[in-house]
Amino acid sequence: MKIISHFLREQKRYTKNELASMFEFDEIGVEGFIKTLKAYNILKAVKYSAEQREMTDLIDEDVEVADETAGNDQHYYVFVYVGVITVGRRILKIYPKYLLSANEPLTEMKQVLKVLEKYSNSEEQIVNLYNGDGENRSFNLLAVILFLLNDYYEYGIYNKSEDIVEVNGEGEILWNKTIDENFPIISENRPYYMELYTHKSVDDETDFFKRLHEAVLTECSRQLDESQLSALFEMVTIHLTDEVIDDFGDRDYILGKILSELSVQFNTRRQILLKTIYTYISQDKKMLEENEGISMYGTTAFNMVWEKTCAEAFNNRLQSRLKDLSLPKVLDDSFNPKDRLIDIIEKPNWVGDGYSHKASDTLIPDLITIIKNEEDYQFIIFDAKYYNLHMEKEKTLRGYPGIESVTKQYLYQLAYKDFVEKQKIDTIKNCFLLPDEGSEFVNKGHVSMEMLNSLGLEDIQICLLPSNIIFSCYINNKKVDIKELGL
Repeated sequence: MKIISHFLREQKRYTKNELASMFEFDEIGVEGFIKTLKAYNILKAVKYSAEQREMTDLIDEDVEVADETAGNDQHYYVFVYVGVITVGRRILKIYPKYLLSANEPLTEMKQVLKVLEKYSNSEEQIVNLYNGDGENRSFNLLAVILFLLNDYYEYGIYNKSEDIVEVNGEGEILWNKTIDENFPIISENRPYYMELYTHKSVDDETDFFKRLHEAVLTECSRQLDESQLSALFEMVTIHLTDEVIDDFGDRDYILGKILSELSVQFNTRRQILLKTIYTYISQDKKMLEENEGISMYGTTAFNMVWEKTCAEAFNNRLQSRLKDLSLPKVLDDSFNPKDRLIDIIEKPNWVGDGYSHKASDTLIPDLITIIKNEEDYQFIIFDAKYYNLHMEKEKTLRGYPGIESVTKQYLYQLAYKDFVEKQKIDTIKNCFLLPDEGSEFVNKGHVSMEMLNSLGLEDIQICLLPSNIIFSCYINNKKVDIKELGL
């Protein structure tokens, strides 16, 4: 059966007929396809209406517990996922919702996958070997293949070395052995040794696990090529051996050998590698076989990824000690130099009859930065919002942060007002950061509430950020020049 691969946009509304046509399903096939994706919370159903058709965001109130057998004109189906999914020989490449211009954004998707890889590593997430739980539990073959290939490019092949001692070899000189076991020739009160013992390590090219690792990597590369995903992940595939896994014995024999090696292997990287190879072989799955479950590489919470990338690109100082901040004057005595910027925000105090207790939770902004703009210092409170904002003349406002986001942003400013004034910081700014597919930073406007402006609080600026620049900064550990926002 041929491979069927398509790009889809996160949170775009698709009909059952569109999915059936795109992935070449009959009526029964597309119902099973939809049921599978819904079981893993990748797909949601909403009402079939003109209003929903125009929506580019999804709120919980819109989601319906829909009958998969419902007619084609009763529901839209919405992907709440960014990344790559394989379901048998059908491949779904789901790109972020703000990419509205292109139907097959290959370049942008490559960058998104790099961001997802770094985000996963930064959050100390290990390989997700399984998707879902209970009856919906499925081996995540794609993630394992990518892990094994990335591990190979970082650390190389699994090698066991043999230590060899030679006489007058080219390795490191073993002085203790040379002195203990040889007689020196003394010349001008200096000892000279005619024979030097040396040490070198030789890789065992016939080692079982080295050869097994090569066979597994070769098979992983073949599967990635066959699935047409090697280019998308920008993965250079490899052919290391003509041996196949079956050449090493039956599955139980191979798994037993791996367990024996694990019992004597104490290197952490090699332990992780052996355990991953063990899982790969024990599952005996092929990525493109029908009815072999679902495999995923991505996230259902791309909003968290957007927040993380913005925090890194804009040099978030929320967790910085006050003593480490660049301020226009020495820290005021009313503040503890060891406190973090987040600690300044007041916690609720619960008071009763003879009782007073500070709550542990309080308001937490996404990110804060302090910059010197010519002679002025700016204290900027950013909130990274993953929305598709539509502010167009004579059209309904759509894809905007709710009232709770607006009021919290005002409260953040209020919480830091005393600090800003005491430290003689010239201005305080509030700003929503939204992703955009363009190439420039755009100041879209502002949000205001008169009753809060009357307290001396600033309007909340709305900035559209070119996602490719933010992601590039995140991947390459660089910072955005905040002056480009024009705040």
